Amino acid sequence: MNDTAPLPAPAPTEPKTLVEAAYHRLRRDIIEGVHAPGEKLRVEHLKDQYEVGAGTLREALLLLVTDALVTGQGQRGFRVAPISLADFEDITRTRVLLETEALRQSIALGDEAWEAALVAAFHRLSRAEQKLADHDVSTTEEWELRNRAFHEALIAACPSRWIRHFQHILYQQSERYRRISLFRQPIQRDIHAEHQAIFDTALARDATRATAILSEHILRTLDAVKRMPPDFFSGKAGR
Repeated sequence: MNDTAPLPAPAPTEPKTLVEAAYHRLRRDIIEGVHAPGEKLRVEHLKDQYEVGAGTLREALLLLVTDALVTGQGQRGFRVAPISLADFEDITRTRVLLETEALRQSIALGDEAWEAALVAAFHRLSRAEQKLADHDVSTTEEWELRNRAFHEALIAACPSRWIRHFQHILYQQSERYRRISLFRQPIQRDIHAEHQAIFDTALARDATRATAILSEHILRTLDAVKRMPPDFFSGKAGR
C-alpha cells in the first residue's frame, strides 16, 4: 500500500485547533485576493479581525510562510507573497513535469482500489462542476477541494512520495492564480470536458494520451493567466 499523504508541515506550538482555524481562514483570504499580493500583514490588526491572540496568529502566519504564501521580514513582520507571470509559468511547467510522470507511473501500477477511488473522485468533482457557473464563494471552495482530490486520485498509485509531495506543493502554489482567474474567465474553456478526457484515458490505461491531455489541461490555466490584465499581478484587480 502506498503512503499517499504529503510530508507533514511543521507542527504549531499554540493549541492546534486555534492555529489551524486561523491558518485556514488566512490562507483562504490570501488565495481569494482579500489580502492583496505584497500587502503588509499587521498582527495587531489581524488578531482582532480573525478573533485570535497575537501568538496564535503568528503561528498561523509562520505556517503560511512554509506554504510560500506569506514572506517573513524578520523584525519587520509579514507580507503576502507577491505574484508574477514568471513565477506562475515556473510553477506550471515544473508541475507538468512532475504530475505527468506521476500519472504515467500511477496508470502502470494502479490496482482496482486506485480505479475505484478515481471514479469516486471524478463523480464528486463532476457534481461540483455543475454548480460552478454560479460563482458562489462556497461553490468555488467546494470545487477547489474536489478538483484537488481528483488530481491527487490520478497520481495516488505513483510509488514516489517525493514526487507526490512536490506535486502537492506546486498545486497549492498554483491555487492563488487559478482561483482568481476562475472569476475573471479570460479564455473560454470547458473544464468539465477537460477533466472527463483525463479521466477516460487514465481509466483506459492509455498513459500516452492521458499524460498529453493532463499537460494541456494544466497549461490552459497558464494561458488564461497570461491573458489577465496587468492589475492582476499588482494586487489591484480584486475579484
